[in-house]
Amino acid sequence: MNTIKKSASVAVTLSPAKIVDADALRVALTASFRAHAGNEMEQRAAVLELLKTTMADGRAVIREALEAGMKGIMTAQSLCYLQDVIIQALYDYCRVHAFPSAHHTEAENICIVAVGGYGRGTLAPQSDIDLLFVLPHKQTPWGESVVEYMLYMLWDLGLKVGHATRSVNECIRLSREDITIRTTILEARYLWGHEPLFDDLMDAFWNQLVPGTGREFVRMKLEERDERHARAGQSRYLVEPNIKESKGGLRDLQTLFWIGKYLYGVQDPRDLVKKGVFRASEMRTFMKADEFLWAVRCHLHFVTGRPEDRLSFDIQIEMARRLGYTSHGGMKDVERFMKHYFLVAKDVGDLTRIFCATLEDQQRKAAPASSAANSLRNKLAPLMEAVGFGAKVRRGAAPLPPGFVLDGARINADTEDLFSSDPVNIIRLFHAAEMNGTHIHPDALRLVRRSLKLVDASLRKNDEANRLFCEILVSEHTPDIALRRMNEAGVLGRFVLDFGRIVALMQFNMYHHYTADEHLIYAIHILSGIEKGVDADQHKLANDLMQKVQSRKVIYLAMFLHDIAKGRPEDHSVAGAKIARKLGPRLGLTPAETDTVEWLVLEHLIMSDVAQTRDISDPRTVKDFADKVQSPERLKLLTILTTADIKAVGPGVWNGWKAQLIEQLYDETLPLLSGKNKALSRTNRVDAAKDVFRTRMADLGTQTVEALIERQTPSYWLVVDPDTQERHARLMAGADETAGPESVLEIGVTPLPDNEATEITVLTPDHAGLFSRIAGAVDMTGANIVDAKIFTTTDGMALDTFWVQSDNSKVVDEERRVARLKELIEKNLRGETLPKDTIARERKRTRRQQAFEIEPQVIIDNTASERFTLIEVNALDRPGILYDLTRALFHLNLTITSAHIATYGERIVDVFYVKDVTGGKVVQDGKKEAVTSGLISAINSRLSPQPKDVKDRVKKRTERREAARETGKKARAARTKRLKGAAE
Repeated sequence: MNTIKKSASVAVTLSPAKIVDADALRVALTASFRAHAGNEMEQRAAVLELLKTTMADGRAVIREALEAGMKGIMTAQSLCYLQDVIIQALYDYCRVHAFPSAHHTEAENICIVAVGGYGRGTLAPQSDIDLLFVLPHKQTPWGESVVEYMLYMLWDLGLKVGHATRSVNECIRLSREDITIRTTILEARYLWGHEPLFDDLMDAFWNQLVPGTGREFVRMKLEERDERHARAGQSRYLVEPNIKESKGGLRDLQTLFWIGKYLYGVQDPRDLVKKGVFRASEMRTFMKADEFLWAVRCHLHFVTGRPEDRLSFDIQIEMARRLGYTSHGGMKDVERFMKHYFLVAKDVGDLTRIFCATLEDQQRKAAPASSAANSLRNKLAPLMEAVGFGAKVRRGAAPLPPGFVLDGARINADTEDLFSSDPVNIIRLFHAAEMNGTHIHPDALRLVRRSLKLVDASLRKNDEANRLFCEILVSEHTPDIALRRMNEAGVLGRFVLDFGRIVALMQFNMYHHYTADEHLIYAIHILSGIEKGVDADQHKLANDLMQKVQSRKVIYLAMFLHDIAKGRPEDHSVAGAKIARKLGPRLGLTPAETDTVEWLVLEHLIMSDVAQTRDISDPRTVKDFADKVQSPERLKLLTILTTADIKAVGPGVWNGWKAQLIEQLYDETLPLLSGKNKALSRTNRVDAAKDVFRTRMADLGTQTVEALIERQTPSYWLVVDPDTQERHARLMAGADETAGPESVLEIGVTPLPDNEATEITVLTPDHAGLFSRIAGAVDMTGANIVDAKIFTTTDGMALDTFWVQSDNSKVVDEERRVARLKELIEKNLRGETLPKDTIARERKRTRRQQAFEIEPQVIIDNTASERFTLIEVNALDRPGILYDLTRALFHLNLTITSAHIATYGERIVDVFYVKDVTGGKVVQDGKKEAVTSGLISAINSRLSPQPKDVKDRVKKRTERREAARETGKKARAARTKRLKGAAE
């Protein structure tokens, strides 16, 4: 198994006697019963208090041992033991004291069975307690009283108890009908009571229910698994994973054991080695993964105090500290912890593939022609595809290379020395699987892992190996599946060493949804889809351009390399370009192709940055961008690369608004690069825009149309598209009909579903601070401004247009929210609301945001525009920050003419085009310093006080916990002394 070294810790063990003294507990319960004889209420209260104390003391001892270095599984087993003792003692108390039976009959026998996770003998700190009360036949009044008393007592202890009371026959009948019940009984464990009933249950389960139902069980568990993954997220490389439910989590390991136990009757995962399902080395990987995940889960439950299984950003920092990870080699402690987690998740994926492939292979060999075996193989096939191992054999597939054979429709090595005799065969294996669309046999994968040392400098220099790899990378079939196969097998990171540095690398931010290696492979998947026309309605421009590029090698290699240098001290674009310069010739690219790949990697962020944070209607913006790009071919490639890169960040990141911005930048830049930009002068372009406007607005009448034209400045006609011009004109015409220009306040709200944004236009007499007031109103609704353009008409009216999205980057089109937007903007402009107070009340910074710190930065640029000063603000996002920034600009006597708001997870990049009170740029050094200082103060003005340093919070919380534990130790020592006294 891949591992990440952490700071050394001493292994800690815990004996049962240190957790709880079972005999002393029973003696104390008896003494308590006698001390309150005749008073049932006092007896019950005393029992409850005694059990609470016992449970709290035991859990405290276990937690201390875990934090001192005890293993995760031992912690879970210790918690289970503590719970066992409490339930056993409680049952004995019921039988002997609470509900004594002078004439106990066979019908009053009860067997308490631990089922589900509790039945496995491992219990997380906040997990449910699943109990099955097994009866001989039907419930008796005595048995009902005992069960009820126990359940209420356990609930009063604060436990979450799942329970059922059934006979053996009922258990078997319900297990046939419900796969969940069947699985809980599969893990049943005798806890206390009449043990022959447990024996009867297990005998009936294994002899009456299991035979002949293996394939059904496998099918249902795999379907259940798929549904769980769909809920938790399909990738095992999500940066905020659920350690129980996500791909590669605890539940995946448990599913493997459930299936193995059901099919082979094993009672311990290690018994699967004897059944030929896993090798000894693979079982060691299984046990290490299980141990790591249990350690994380136990710490997570203790830290949060709730059944939390999601590793959110705010929790990851604390978990890294508790588990002993330290910052090293340019990686933060939290990044090293999460890298270890993702390597473990990858190991679980490997085990899943091996398990399912071996199971299918055994079924095939056992009954190669039977329909039953074919049925099971068909059920397993979707799972194999889901974990990255392929498709059906393609029609017209090429013959397999020498040394390879088809073994049950899987490519296998013909001899054990296939790779050692010619290491190129390692790359050839993945190439053949990709070109033929076949799975890879688990034995071949095992041989690959044992041969990884052969992927060395010699193989990396081999022309044939590099040719095969390049064909995999640019495959017209499923290059992402092939690359993921190589990555999962450990080959990709050794064949391309720089890729190996980012395997399982998590970037600790809220923007990227996947690890760095998964992002690159997923980006290849998106690129392949663009080439095939998948989701063409989402990115039509990229789909069209993909058919026109001169070299597929260039775009695919640039996509593969664009983030390959993440996690290094230097800029990843610069470092990545150097890698491209070396790797291009190695993979057979021409010098010209290599130059283009190098440039694309170096500049892969520029189009996204310009489109989202600059005013594309400003001629200087487009000219500077065109000067960087230099050629139409590069522009095509960069547009495709940018589209796929943004979409590969994660679900929902790419949207119609970003697509529209990218397309607009492309359309504005292409004429400059193709020599067509001089076709129309500025005056001619203004006149042409006015002519289009006259045609579109003819229904308003010539006099009205000409009056509207005269109210707009020449720059308006150059930067506003015809559709928006029409919406503006109809809003202005409507306002003229209803009120005079001095008193008008008109607000137009237009959802634009194709752009996934909502356009808000405000027409009102111009006055300072208008932008800030509108921003505050939008913020109060929970929506986000993504772009804004501000115009002042020739008659002194402000015509301000904002494009907003909901908090999930979608169009705001719900009638109630649209009405709320208009209402708040109107109230704000009339001075009826206080945005800052309302934002503080209605919107709070999330716990996830609190995990991050970003040093605020203000950049003042007077070169990016001929007419305006650009002010770029980089800062940690928080509710109300745009309102605070724009209010600060207002107090600095700056007029905003356009604003471009981009959010990258927890980080904002807000760019404002401004003029000073004289209509000029901000050029004086003193004024620049005042602007910088004012905006930094606005960023730091919290709506609610927040600690500056997450580590300080952790330290204070730790100090409080340690003080509480010290107090607890003293209290427990006193209680133990009292228990011993009672026993004597």
